[in-house]
Amino acid sequence: MKQLDPRWLQLTRSLSATRWETLSRVIVPGVLGHVLTGVRLAIGILWIVLVPCEMLGVSAGLGYYILDTRDRLAYSELRAMVLLIGVLGFLLDAAARWLYSRWTHAR
Repeated sequence: MKQLDPRWLQLTRSLSATRWETLSRVIVPGVLGHVLTGVRLAIGILWIVLVPCEMLGVSAGLGYYILDTRDRLAYSELRAMVLLIGVLGFLLDAAARWLYSRWTHAR
């Protein structure tokens, strides 16, 4: 919220806006771009952490399947799983980008 221009908040006070109007019309649209950028970064970190964690001590999941296919020498399945992880990551990032463009340009 510190990134907001203080003149916008001063304008809401001078127009006698309620707290709800100030929140919904100035503060949320002003910080939403930063929040959605954080969501996009979190999705990237999620994939970096999730798949290796599934390789350790579990019996299901994408990471487990990668190790299982490696142990079975099923390299075509291994390549398919790595490709699937990449496609899922791309789709999640595309969804976050779509949300960002929808919410930042719509207001």
